[in-house]
Amino acid sequence: MAYSNTSMMLKKIFLIVFLLFNGLLLQAQLPSLTPRPAAVIDIQQPLMLLNGQWQFSNGMNGKVSTIAVPGEWEMQGHFLKEGDTAMYTRSFTVPADWKGQLVKLRFDGVSSWGEVWINGQKVVAHEGGFVPFEADITPQLQPGENKVQVLVKALTISDRLGCVSQYAVHTVGGILRKVTLFAVPVAHINRLYITPRFSDSRYRNGDLMTDIAVTNANGHTQLQFTLRDAQGKTVLQKKVAVGMPVVLEAGKVQPWTPEIPYLYTLEVALQQDGITTEKLVQLTGFRQVEIKDGVLLVNGMPVKLRGVNRHETHPLLGRSLTPALCRQDAALFKAANCNYIRTSHYPPSEEFLEAADELGLFVESESAITWIQHGASPIWRSWNYLDEKYLPFFIQANVDKMQAGYNHPAIIIWSLANESYWSPLFAKVLAVVKSMDSSRVTTFHDQCWGGFNNGGSKADIAVYHYPGLNGAAATDTMKRPVLFGEYAHISDYNRRELATDPGIRSAYGAPLVQMYDSIFHHSKCLGGAIWSGIDDIFHMPDGRIVGYGPWGPIDGWRRPKPEYYGMKKAYAPVVITNLQNPEHKGNVLLLRIENRFDFTNLQQTTVKSVVDGVEKVYHPAIAPHRQGILRVPVNAAAGPVLITFTDVAGNVVNEEKVSRLDWVTRELSINYPLSVTENEATYQVHQGVNEYKISKLTGVILSASKDGKEILSQGPVFSVVPANEEDGGKPNVAGETYQNNIWPLKNYPLYTLFTKDLTVKQQSHEIVAEMNVTYTNASGKIKYHFSDVGEVKINYEIHYKGEDTIPRQYGLLMELPATFGQLSWQRNGAFTTYPADDISRNEGSAQLHARSIDGVEVWGEQPKGPWKDDANELGSNDFRATRRHIRWAALQDDQQQGIRVTSDGKGQAVRCWLQDQHLQMLIADYSNNGSEPFYGSPHSNGKINIKGKTLQGSITFSLF
Repeated sequence: MAYSNTSMMLKKIFLIVFLLFNGLLLQAQLPSLTPRPAAVIDIQQPLMLLNGQWQFSNGMNGKVSTIAVPGEWEMQGHFLKEGDTAMYTRSFTVPADWKGQLVKLRFDGVSSWGEVWINGQKVVAHEGGFVPFEADITPQLQPGENKVQVLVKALTISDRLGCVSQYAVHTVGGILRKVTLFAVPVAHINRLYITPRFSDSRYRNGDLMTDIAVTNANGHTQLQFTLRDAQGKTVLQKKVAVGMPVVLEAGKVQPWTPEIPYLYTLEVALQQDGITTEKLVQLTGFRQVEIKDGVLLVNGMPVKLRGVNRHETHPLLGRSLTPALCRQDAALFKAANCNYIRTSHYPPSEEFLEAADELGLFVESESAITWIQHGASPIWRSWNYLDEKYLPFFIQANVDKMQAGYNHPAIIIWSLANESYWSPLFAKVLAVVKSMDSSRVTTFHDQCWGGFNNGGSKADIAVYHYPGLNGAAATDTMKRPVLFGEYAHISDYNRRELATDPGIRSAYGAPLVQMYDSIFHHSKCLGGAIWSGIDDIFHMPDGRIVGYGPWGPIDGWRRPKPEYYGMKKAYAPVVITNLQNPEHKGNVLLLRIENRFDFTNLQQTTVKSVVDGVEKVYHPAIAPHRQGILRVPVNAAAGPVLITFTDVAGNVVNEEKVSRLDWVTRELSINYPLSVTENEATYQVHQGVNEYKISKLTGVILSASKDGKEILSQGPVFSVVPANEEDGGKPNVAGETYQNNIWPLKNYPLYTLFTKDLTVKQQSHEIVAEMNVTYTNASGKIKYHFSDVGEVKINYEIHYKGEDTIPRQYGLLMELPATFGQLSWQRNGAFTTYPADDISRNEGSAQLHARSIDGVEVWGEQPKGPWKDDANELGSNDFRATRRHIRWAALQDDQQQGIRVTSDGKGQAVRCWLQDQHLQMLIADYSNNGSEPFYGSPHSNGKINIKGKTLQGSITFSLF
């Protein structure tokens, strides 16, 4: 049915292909969307939204219920089988003052095939779910109430070619985007494409090329163009007869860039005998895109794309977002120093593009064509990717997208397809795209080197997905600019590790800084888009949780996760390159500043220093992509120097403390009398009011108490935390395994069999216990030092023989009663500053707040607090996260009694969690970034194999 009802579309696309390859194609012959008017003569309001409650049924005779439009039907509890046809119905009344005008009906997105009927008469059918289509419904209208019916099928050919429902792990069906009814005069503007360009080599004087067409024009029809700047001042006016394309010469203009997204307003008035009958209002910006010598230039300047991939996704709404969410996404990514969004893997909504234009984000608009001849789409084991019957759908997906997005200055790249294999069909698609728009550049997401998925794309920009740290250097030999269309994959598939230890997410930022530093310093490397932007998780009405999982720097509820700040730091457009080794000359601190803005001289921005509460403001003259010195007055006794960088709009883009925190240290007094007693089972070491019981059989500290109150109930004992790649285990073809039943992992110390050669000796300032220990899968030496300053230091040397040879962590594990549920710490983090609600912060405290939940996350419940406060049975994200490079960490109870571990801020990590009704405190001498399979170097650097190795480490702690 979907094929037969799209016959008109197929004929149109085949005509386009025929004209193109016979040299006859003009843009005017391409399909276009009618520009929606801002005003029509004698009409109060020419637009009317048909969003809201519609009637819904499965088929013509199915049970009728209500459904929200826009929206997915499955996310609203309606489940249809493949081949079923949904029926949407609603009535509407055309305003009386629309009489005599033409009335058009536009759908911004129907997934995946739709057929529209007005008052029982078919008016249009369309294939493709994330692009708009329209129909003139004037002949079908009747006085008074009218009825619109929309037949909708999911899982049709466009869904299969775009892997839309496969990717979402549920059927994406329904009227996904807004529905608009609008009126135009009989003589009206039916096409308006605006192409900005600069007429001089310095990119100062701007022109607007307008491709405009009018239906039913006559000899008295004219067009008046008025261009106004952002303050409403008229820049130009021009009146022309209807006919050829119009060039509007604006003279000196303010260019549009992500750093200063300056928008002009173009008004186009259609006039009959000097009377305006229709007016269009279109925001536009002066922005020119070109490639020279393998480098992408915007307005003549080389650019670096600092971006993410963005799906339109929400746990409760699915792939149908509100305008507010679209704008929130743009604002969140902009605030994280992104200047670029790849709209994976389908075109974005109009509302998102409007936000990108206004806030300043480059956009790569991608067609809904995914995994053609790729193993992730199993249909190509049966279908032939070279079959010409797919060409019309490939072309339509691109042309429809371009019609919708053409006038948005934010769009600088058209993406033909995602992770597909180049073929002669895509060569024809590229020719159509370039004939329709030569002012932008193109991508085709494959692999531009290596043997996998490399079919020799001829798109303007080469693409590579998931490079390692050496990837940027590899672009030096390429003729085209190279875009890392997906890179730095956020941890997602190691699902049980993530449920266990949210601190894996804190480890994302530092490798990303390394990765982007490399990208920035290689000119042929255009930049990249982190995979991905938002967690792709859906809470289905039947209780299932499905999707690809938590792979975004923000979650589905739009809360920043630890990766968000790591991304902001890596993408900072101003950085201090000698932060670790700043220079001093007398009472002046010399900071080397690198300006990574593409267009902005730092003179236009503000740099502020705060030294001992005294602020000073700077405007250093450092050109884009250049370095310079910032001189900050300090005195010898000055504390940490806080440096804050703000952009032209006043947004903080980076902040650093040039020296580390003033760490709090305790002065230890020598006043703990030491003694040893024993019985047949244990040694009792007395350290003032502290008592430690050591098993004579195993050598394990069985208990540590202060004033008779037990603080340690076991340990420290050597423990190995195995790496774990479990992804949920659900049957899948491309990793879509996220589900309810993903549980955190327990971890225990090695099982101690016995100790030999245990000796306990009292020396002048300490008691020393030494032993040889045998475990089920290891053996080694342990040495305890109980000092008269109240500390206990334990050294270990373990020869490991276990089967879990690839560790995530190893170190000494202690057990405490569950009442010690407050964790506090100070550490040397990867960055000198963090947000107050980031689990990665350098100092702070966290509460246990363990919560038993039925599954990987709470189904259907929107969290009320920040991400750090989400919890499972192990504790809150904030409590149970690994914190590396600790100076000290402490667990305490409500009476402020507990245990404190001290370290040097260089290598050790702490992780705490609730398990078996006791708190576990792991002091790890080794910790890596987790087992995410899609992110190699530098994120995966430092992994080790401990088979047959001797592992060494120590811990120092005290009771308080």
